Amino acid sequence: MTFALPGRLGPWAADQLSGLVPLLLPLAALAAAGLIRRAHARAGETQPWLEAVVVALTLVPLAVVVAWPALLLPARAALAAGLSVALLAHDPRDLPQTEVALKIMWVLAAAFALSWTGDALLAIASGSARAREQWPALALALDPYALWSSALSLSLMAGLVLLGGAPFHFWPGDLFHGARAHVAPFVAATLQLAGAAWLLRHLDGITAFNEAAALVRSLLTLAAAAALAGGAATLGYQSRPERRVGALVSLQGGLVLASLAAAPSREPFADHGGLALWAGHLLLASMGATLLSRFLPAAAGPEERASVLFRRHPWSGAAGGYALLSLAGAPGTPGMYLWLDVARTLALNRRPGLLFGVTLAWLAAFGVAAFEIRRAFGAPDGTPPPSRAVPRSLRVALWTSCSSLVVLLWAWHSRRSG
Repeated sequence: MTFALPGRLGPWAADQLSGLVPLLLPLAALAAAGLIRRAHARAGETQPWLEAVVVALTLVPLAVVVAWPALLLPARAALAAGLSVALLAHDPRDLPQTEVALKIMWVLAAAFALSWTGDALLAIASGSARAREQWPALALALDPYALWSSALSLSLMAGLVLLGGAPFHFWPGDLFHGARAHVAPFVAATLQLAGAAWLLRHLDGITAFNEAAALVRSLLTLAAAAALAGGAATLGYQSRPERRVGALVSLQGGLVLASLAAAPSREPFADHGGLALWAGHLLLASMGATLLSRFLPAAAGPEERASVLFRRHPWSGAAGGYALLSLAGAPGTPGMYLWLDVARTLALNRRPGLLFGVTLAWLAAFGVAAFEIRRAFGAPDGTPPPSRAVPRSLRVALWTSCSSLVVLLWAWHSRRSG
């Protein structure tokens, strides 16, 4: 997956940078994850920087998946999901993170079992295990409609669960609430990317069978509508800031479903680097947003004080706020281009219902993100700032996420104006 950069950089430089953009985003996220792990070193660790580097290295396989989504064939998507769960459960001392791993494991095990059952039924009905070869065979109408339609619906189940849209939006909320700040974004980006790749692989060549294509559009339209409406409706009722970040992440899965419902054979966000840059943006934006959420109170009144981060280091807090706004698709952020990409796809394919749903979801996401930032700044009360500073490594991690998002914004803006 390459990404075109402005021609004024020169042909050679543009070619080199276009291949590096999908790689640079996960690398920046790895650096931020190492810094966060360093700040959260446990008592008794004699070499916290070494521990942070080791933790960052364990996240490298997930970073590779984010950088090269083409690797995610259906079997590899299941393997990537299993690896994500294993990383969550690797430390038995971390009980909340282990509990999250168990919840995700159970729901994914059921989803993959149903999808593999559907794959087996499709292979029996068509005589081939390859999606592109199945649709011409099924178009001959040698098998009953109930058989292949049920099998097709079952085969898509794993992708719907992995994307995390409502009614499966519980796992992103649990993940960002229970997992550590340096692990949750990598797991979320990997699982959602695996879900998108799962659906794309299963829909490969489906336009050769019009009845199957119509059925898939109906199923994905229903799933996208539920994801957008359910995510928007529950976004403001989440009890903790971390869970609100998880709800914003689940809306990203709804955007993928809406794009596929309008154009099942087209890769979502193809005009903005495809799934690679979408996942890279999701990784960095959720990294900064979840780190910011750790400084916010779970509940507060209208005259609450600003959080420690904003009282001692307001510019670092603003950097985290930028990541949160980008996750919500606010104007002036790279996330805005992703929401607009989906809206344009829906408009071109004449899907006004889903377009209305995307609009409502965006209004809810932007409103909640703006409210969270207002709470973070708080109300001035004249008291001196707290004496204890926020660890420098956490502030550097916030700036790493923010600066990477700004670079991505510049790249997309330059591409549109170039």
